[in-house]
Amino acid sequence: MRAPLLAVLCLATAARADAPAFELDGNVLKVPAPIVYETGAAKLAPASDAALAHVAAYLAAKTYVSALRVEVHADASGDRAAAQALTEQRALAVARALVGRGVDCHRLVPVGFGATKPVADNATAEGRAQNRRTLFVNAALRGRAIGGQPIDGGGKLAGDPCS
Repeated sequence: MRAPLLAVLCLATAARADAPAFELDGNVLKVPAPIVYETGAAKLAPASDAALAHVAAYLAAKTYVSALRVEVHADASGDRAAAQALTEQRALAVARALVGRGVDCHRLVPVGFGATKPVADNATAEGRAQNRRTLFVNAALRGRAIGGQPIDGGGKLAGDPCS
């Protein structure tokens, strides 16, 4: 009787060892590759597939994450209104791509920040590249906003990923 139970335990342990590892930086999910868009557009490039698969697997494994904010940021070059609009379009495109991978649309909060939250100096090409980013931020656990912060994180809601 003990051998079958031991075999089941060994199989369960092996399955967990093969599970993807997820790493957070604060409430931000680290992804294995960046989200990549076609230049000046909201269309996702195929290079985004690894990151999208990772986020979908994360949400499948972490069912207690009730809201994940999809944040898209831009650099400060060019027209700020256009940059804001593009970040919103891109956030919605990412959210819809995740829905296409089986993620419940009600768990996603697509938000555009435009150039309002730089993390580097916009005077250099390297700084501008760092400022153009897509982040996946845990916004609510079990229906409760994290840290009393607004679910949108202060950005502009991009639209409804369920539509």
